[in-house]
Amino acid sequence: MDHFTTIMDTLSAKFVDAAFWGAIVWGAVKILLIIVLARLVIRLASGLVDRVISHRAVKLDERRSKTISKMLLNIVKYVVYFFVILTVLANLGIEVTTIIAGAGVAGLAIGFGAQSLVKDVITGFFIIFEDQFGVGDNIMINMNPQTRGNVEEVGLRISKIRAYTGEIHIFANSQISQVTNYSKSNSLAVIDVSVAYEEDLDRVFKALQEVGEHAHKELSDLITGEPQVLGVQAFGASDVIVRMTVETKPMEHYGVGRELRRMIKAIFEREGIEIPYPKQVMYAQRNEGAAVPTTVPETKGKPEGSA
Repeated sequence: MDHFTTIMDTLSAKFVDAAFWGAIVWGAVKILLIIVLARLVIRLASGLVDRVISHRAVKLDERRSKTISKMLLNIVKYVVYFFVILTVLANLGIEVTTIIAGAGVAGLAIGFGAQSLVKDVITGFFIIFEDQFGVGDNIMINMNPQTRGNVEEVGLRISKIRAYTGEIHIFANSQISQVTNYSKSNSLAVIDVSVAYEEDLDRVFKALQEVGEHAHKELSDLITGEPQVLGVQAFGASDVIVRMTVETKPMEHYGVGRELRRMIKAIFEREGIEIPYPKQVMYAQRNEGAAVPTTVPETKGKPEGSA
């Protein structure tokens, strides 16, 4: 009972002690200042990183600058938060040196069991250092199974890929064994056009060249080279296939190809160039005095009498 009374007296003395409350308030103010200072340091570091990356002397394209800036900001945040935690613990009267020494021993023990984490970090470093892919790139990861989409984030441990349908795929960097990057170099739009056997190929080539010249003017911001009419690609059962190609900026060949096909259809209609398509021809056959209609499939544009 006397021991309990002593404790209560001590607590009562603390509650009425102005120095005790002053120490608590001052400690809370210091912790608040530390947090505010940490946020200020992170914001200043963010501005400094953006300024350095965007400087003319640092020749980096947009996607790589985004990747490196995100990585540097993550490193800065980890370092700042680590020192914030240590400083807050020191202000709370906890012996920080003992914690650091214990953390070193624990880190050594964890390191043996966290080899995959170390592998992730090393692989992530080389992905960024070698510029295998960056934020905004369209890539395909691995082959079985394969995942394709746009890179949302590249970190030291994980990479995030957004698929066309919207879902986000998160990969540990050590799991990335093969990468196909579609955004590194220019793309090639390949357009195969079918025309009837009766058509004059010189007239077809001239029409396609006119389409290429028109597209080069209208889509100059997407097309990087002169459209080429390569010639006859193959002979079909009832059509001649003519191939046309055009070099575009990375990943722009889909849109350019669709626009070229629209232009080709329009000029073929204007010039009267026939595109083969299936049609039905009716034959009348007499059988014991009665006319029996028979439907025989035929392809328009096929030469009459051909097999």
